[in-house]
Amino acid sequence: MIQIQDKIISLDVFEKKFTCNPGICRGSCCIQGDSGAPLNEEETLILENEYDRIKNYLSEKGNQTIQIQGKWIFDKDGDRVTPLVEGLECAYAVFENGIARCGIENAWKQEKTTFRKPISCHLYPVRISKVGALTALNYHQWSVCVSALEFGSSMGIPLYVFLKDPIIRAFGNEFYMEMGKAAKQLKNR
Repeated sequence: MIQIQDKIISLDVFEKKFTCNPGICRGSCCIQGDSGAPLNEEETLILENEYDRIKNYLSEKGNQTIQIQGKWIFDKDGDRVTPLVEGLECAYAVFENGIARCGIENAWKQEKTTFRKPISCHLYPVRISKVGALTALNYHQWSVCVSALEFGSSMGIPLYVFLKDPIIRAFGNEFYMEMGKAAKQLKNR
């Protein structure tokens, strides 16, 4: 682990090579799992306020699920998450040419909302947790991302580089620059 500011970062975030390959995985991270995408409290409020701007970018089944379950729910662990359609894909997922994509992000790309997507989705496969007063950034290994590891290795792209935009979105440019310095030190050790 490396500490930068009040964050502790798993070495995997620097050392793993990773680049999403939706042509192979088909957006499996939006489809598989036992719970929806993790949400923070601020994001639940955003979904409540922005849903009318987002709903036209969602599937009919997704909108029906949201009407029944709510714009977000508590999962079995008591965490705030997006609802799932019939226990499968995220209610905010849409399918384009057989690939699951984020309907929220599609609305954002069309400038219908200022909310890009949940930060947990944007940062994936890095998961955030609290360790006392510190925030931990850990790589979440999942079999659906094997193609991303292979593609990232072939491209030589470290995970933290692949996640530059969401890391800056979550923690700021200064933090990301510090990550770059730490990566150079790790490489030279």
